[in-house]
Parts: sequence; C-alpha cells; structure tokens
Amino acid sequence: MSSWFKRIKQGISTSTSEKKEAPDGLWHKCPSCKKTYTVRDLRENYYVCPNCNFHNRIDSKEYFEIIFDDKKGAELFANIYPKDFLGFKDLKPYDQRLVEAQKKSGLTDAMRVAHGEVGGYGLVVACMDFSFIGGSMGSVVGEKIARAIDYCIAHKKALLIISKSGGARMMESAFSLMQMAKTSAKLTQLADARIPYISLMTDPTTGGVTASYAMLGDLNVAEPGALIGFAGPRIIKETIRKDLPPGFQSAEFLLEHGFLDKIVDRKELKQQLTVLLQLFAH
Repeated sequence: MSSWFKRIKQGISTSTSEKKEAPDGLWHKCPSCKKTYTVRDLRENYYVCPNCNFHNRIDSKEYFEIIFDDKKGAELFANIYPKDFLGFKDLKPYDQRLVEAQKKSGLTDAMRVAHGEVGGYGLVVACMDFSFIGGSMGSVVGEKIARAIDYCIAHKKALLIISKSGGARMMESAFSLMQMAKTSAKLTQLADARIPYISLMTDPTTGGVTASYAMLGDLNVAEPGALIGFAGPRIIKETIRKDLPPGFQSAEFLLEHGFLDKIVDRKELKQQLTVLLQLFAH
C-alpha cells in the first residue's frame, strides 16, 4: 500500500479553542497580521481587521453601504461608458480589456457616483473602484467628477471624493491626462459656489489622481495606513539612489508632514462625515 494513504500522525491536532464556525463558508486571512477570521466577521467590522486594524481595500458598493443612511444611495450618471478613442493596443486591444474588466467587476468604469443622506444631511459621493483596471483615471472618471460637481452646485450639496487609484489610464494617453486639468477646473467652480469638498484618500492613491483632485479638498483626509504619493516608493528610491524614511508615503507620514488634515478610521467615517456636514450647514 502506498505511503500516501498511511496516516503518519494519530489523533486530532486542532484544539477546540482554535476551531471556528464558518457560516459563510469563507475565510479571510489578514495581509498584515496573518490572523484568520470569517468574511462575515470582516464585513461586520467594516472590512477592518479586528486584530490589528488593517483596512482592507473595498469598492464603491461597500463605501455607499457604510456612508449613506439606510445603507444606500441613488446612483448618478450610470450610463457613461468608456471608449477606445485611440485604437490602443498593448498586450491586448484596449476595447477588449474594457469588456473583460466590465465583465469581471460588474462595473462600467473605475468610478461610481451616488447621492443620499448622511446623518440627515445631503451628500454626493464619487468613489473610485480599484477592481476596474487598477482604479485608473480615464475620461469617464473625469466626466463623472465634472457632472457630480455640477449636480452639487445645482442642488447645494457637499461633495466627497474617495480616491483609490494607480494613476492615469495609459491606454487613453492624453485623454486621461486632460482629466487632471478638467477636474481641477471644475473644483474651482465648486469652491466659487462655496460648496464644501472633502477628499478621502484610501490605499493606494497615486499618480495623476494625487496630482489633481485627491489633494485639492477643503479637507484632505485618509484612512489609516493608506499609501499616498505621486510615484511609488521603489521608483523614487531608484531615482534618488537613497533609502527612504520609515513609513514613507503612508497616511501617518503625510499627516506628520502637513499634507493631510486628518486620518479617519473607517469605523468612524460616517460619524465624522455627519459632524462635518453639520458644521458646514451652519
């Protein structure tokens, strides 16, 4: 008989205290502390590790549920779709990449906009989705932000943009880079209308997004441990040929050096937004 079928160690090695029920049939292992717990436990804790407070990446659907009253907002501009203006092709044609990303993520592009109430106060939330081509900023992202700003001005509602991006979408070339100027100009219109804009930076916020609307908030806030910067640490280190300071480009590092106004734990996000909207209302 093959040794494959012989039991080497007798008895049950897992202690009763280490066993867990998994009602969802799914487990999650924290990337930071390596502790394992059920997906249900993770969801009930706002997708934050109960052990080490590591903030897992989530998409617009989860943020809308966390932020809005009754866990839902009404989506705006859902009918805007990306287009392959340039006939771009790298490893595969861009139009094919778009179809695959839409099918895999269930999204039309890397940003969704919704409006609703937070603590009884009106708010428009534009949230990026990293699951769609790395949350890259293309023409659709810029257009949705522009329309969200127009909506805020027309309805006198505050704006929250949640950034989570690898930067500009290279497959759209100059069309993508133009969104930096476009969104910055539209935010000037929002400021002229004296309507508040809160920028929430999550992990990661990099590239052209950081260089434009992510850093232009009346209040710039971030989640704990978020990577925020223009170029990545590896690129910077290779360029300047020097070791970077500990925690370089983390939210905590940026707060200490004056780039951020506040770090907000996701579990406290809705409460903090309610307080801010109440202050703005007066």
